[in-house]
Amino acid sequence: MPKELPGFYFDAEKNRYFPYKGPIPGSSTKPPSVSKSSDSKAKEADILCQSIKKRQRLLQARELWGNVISSRKGKLSFRTEYQKSHASQPTIWKYKGTKKVANFALGHVVADVSMPHGLVERDILVGVSSNGMLHLFLVGKVEWERDHMDSHKVDCVWPLNLDQQPRRKELIQHLASSCDTRSYLTSEISCIKLLRKSSLQDDAMSKQIMVTTLGSDSASGSVYLLDLSQPLRFDVVFPVERFQELASFKQTLWAVDCDLEGRRAAIGTNRGVILLNMETGASSWVLRCKSDVLSVQLKQPGNSILCGLRNGAIMTVDTRQKHIKSRADRSSTVSMPSSVCCLASLELWDQYFLASSMDGSIRLYDHRQMQKGPVQSYEGNVNSHTRIELGVDPSERVVLSGGEDCYLRLWDIKSGELLFRERFMNSIPSAVCWPRQSSSCIRRDDADYRNYWEEHSLGAWVGSYEGIFYMDWL
Repeated sequence: MPKELPGFYFDAEKNRYFPYKGPIPGSSTKPPSVSKSSDSKAKEADILCQSIKKRQRLLQARELWGNVISSRKGKLSFRTEYQKSHASQPTIWKYKGTKKVANFALGHVVADVSMPHGLVERDILVGVSSNGMLHLFLVGKVEWERDHMDSHKVDCVWPLNLDQQPRRKELIQHLASSCDTRSYLTSEISCIKLLRKSSLQDDAMSKQIMVTTLGSDSASGSVYLLDLSQPLRFDVVFPVERFQELASFKQTLWAVDCDLEGRRAAIGTNRGVILLNMETGASSWVLRCKSDVLSVQLKQPGNSILCGLRNGAIMTVDTRQKHIKSRADRSSTVSMPSSVCCLASLELWDQYFLASSMDGSIRLYDHRQMQKGPVQSYEGNVNSHTRIELGVDPSERVVLSGGEDCYLRLWDIKSGELLFRERFMNSIPSAVCWPRQSSSCIRRDDADYRNYWEEHSLGAWVGSYEGIFYMDWL
């Protein structure tokens, strides 16, 4: 006689066991639960496999047809399609101990740092918190500064199955900071703007940062120049003398931008736009309006200013006109659905700029044909009232933005295609910047460190209430 097996019956004719159609006696009627982490890992693994398969198909297509690939969409560039596939799979790292230190603005400079063995050129990350405090972070390894510095270790937050992928996670850089490199000004910081070129060397990046403060009942809104050209020391209190006050105003200061030479600055206020001579401190009104100017872009060579207003209007102001009323070009005025929160001019795309508003809209405009509407739109972003920065990579191929739904999204600028959309934090990714690279010579013992930035020039810093994150494309 065949043995009885729970949940099975024996068929003598077929000489084998078969399971009962009903549930196995004594077993649970509910399916086994799958943990959220298992679901996430399975989803990420599926996305990764699809990305790898897509890259393999692209490589096969290039072998058959060369750099121009034929598809259902028409003829495509292999390089462009491969870069988009690559951009959709970043590795994202979170730095511990950086909560509430860079949720308002981020900036990246290269400066000389005083170390026990001499001066070393290092990357410096500048973070501004929502309470107006400015923080300086040293990027890279800090074994010899550990006596007076806090090293912020990193955790990978996307994808979660990094250990199963062939990625070089040891290349990620750490952040280090000191409590002495924090600075309070007279009122909350409203904007920081890195000067684009050095006044000493034409091919060198500037080591100066423009800082504006909102102003308050007890203090005027001020414009400062933070000078980092002198060697930084992370073992002493950051000197307030580094902040050179250029001008102060009774108005609320929202935004600032400057020209390539660092001579003139456009300041967005609650009453209009002020043009400031940074060398003499002289200022003049170039636009008066009843709506706050929340974002400004000084278009090169500095003859016109792009203004984003709280009422949703985007206006162009010609600084060469003598009368204020005639400076606003009505033919170059468009309206966003809500308050304009960010403008970003594209240097490699002549006359093009990106604009975002507080309803989540992100659009690409051609300054010469603004009345015809946006050239491209980027769908999917979520916003209702938050000032969120736009990030554009150095090659101006992708645009990055956070949303009030705590998702971070990445679009291809030219096609508008959504390349990346994931949530890896529980706060709004409101600040973003890409690292700047220096062309100056470096020490031989820092070669591996500098090569990291050269190989990963598309990496982006992201700031939120939870802390500082770094997106890396390996």
